[in-house]
Amino acid sequence: MTAPSAELSSLATALEELTTRITAIADLYAGDRRDELAADLYAVERALAGATRRLAKVIDADRRGS
Repeated sequence: MTAPSAELSSLATALEELTTRITAIADLYAGDRRDELAADLYAVERALAGATRRLAKVIDADRRGS
Protein backbone atom coordinates (compact mmCIF):
# COMPACT_ATOMS: atom_id res chain seq x y z
CA MET A 1 0.00 0.00 0.00
CA THR A 2 1.18 3.51 -0.74
CA ALA A 3 2.02 5.97 2.00
CA PRO A 4 -1.04 7.82 3.30
CA SER A 5 0.28 11.21 2.15
CA ALA A 6 0.80 9.94 -1.41
CA GLU A 7 -2.65 8.36 -1.41
CA LEU A 8 -4.24 11.57 -0.12
CA SER A 9 -2.48 13.59 -2.80
CA SER A 10 -3.69 11.18 -5.46
CA LEU A 11 -7.25 11.46 -4.15
CA ALA A 12 -7.04 15.26 -4.22
CA THR A 13 -5.99 15.13 -7.85
CA ALA A 14 -8.82 12.74 -8.66
CA LEU A 15 -11.35 15.06 -6.97
CA GLU A 16 -10.06 18.02 -8.97
CA GLU A 17 -10.36 16.04 -12.20
CA LEU A 18 -13.90 14.91 -11.34
CA THR A 19 -14.89 18.47 -10.55
CA THR A 20 -13.59 19.64 -13.92
CA ARG A 21 -15.48 16.90 -15.74
CA ILE A 22 -18.72 17.56 -13.84
CA THR A 23 -18.46 21.28 -14.59
CA ALA A 24 -17.96 20.62 -18.30
CA ILE A 25 -21.07 18.43 -18.43
CA ALA A 26 -23.09 20.96 -16.43
CA ASP A 27 -22.04 23.69 -18.86
CA LEU A 28 -23.22 21.54 -21.77
CA TYR A 29 -26.59 20.97 -20.11
CA ALA A 30 -26.92 24.68 -19.35
CA GLY A 31 -26.17 25.46 -22.99
CA ASP A 32 -28.82 22.96 -24.11
CA ARG A 33 -31.36 24.60 -21.78
CA ARG A 34 -31.52 21.58 -19.51
CA ASP A 35 -31.29 23.85 -16.51
CA GLU A 36 -32.56 21.38 -13.92
CA LEU A 37 -29.83 18.88 -14.77
CA ALA A 38 -27.24 21.65 -14.94
CA ALA A 39 -28.30 22.94 -11.52
CA ASP A 40 -27.96 19.47 -10.01
CA LEU A 41 -24.51 19.05 -11.52
CA TYR A 42 -23.43 22.49 -10.31
CA ALA A 43 -24.52 21.40 -6.81
CA VAL A 44 -22.33 18.32 -7.19
CA GLU A 45 -19.51 20.60 -8.36
CA ARG A 46 -19.85 22.72 -5.21
CA ALA A 47 -19.85 19.63 -3.00
CA LEU A 48 -16.73 18.30 -4.71
CA ALA A 49 -15.02 21.68 -4.38
CA GLY A 50 -15.81 21.64 -0.67
CA ALA A 51 -14.44 18.12 -0.36
CA THR A 52 -11.31 19.19 -2.22
CA ARG A 53 -10.77 22.09 0.19
CA ARG A 54 -11.24 19.87 3.25
CA LEU A 55 -8.92 17.24 1.83
CA ALA A 56 -6.31 19.94 1.15
CA LYS A 57 -6.49 20.91 4.83
CA VAL A 58 -5.94 17.28 5.82
CA ILE A 59 -2.97 17.00 3.46
CA ASP A 60 -1.50 20.24 4.82
CA ALA A 61 -1.92 19.08 8.42
CA ASP A 62 -0.39 15.71 7.55
CA ARG A 63 2.65 17.39 6.01
CA ARG A 64 3.10 19.56 9.10
CA GLY A 65 2.84 16.49 11.28
CA SER A 66 -0.31 17.64 13.08
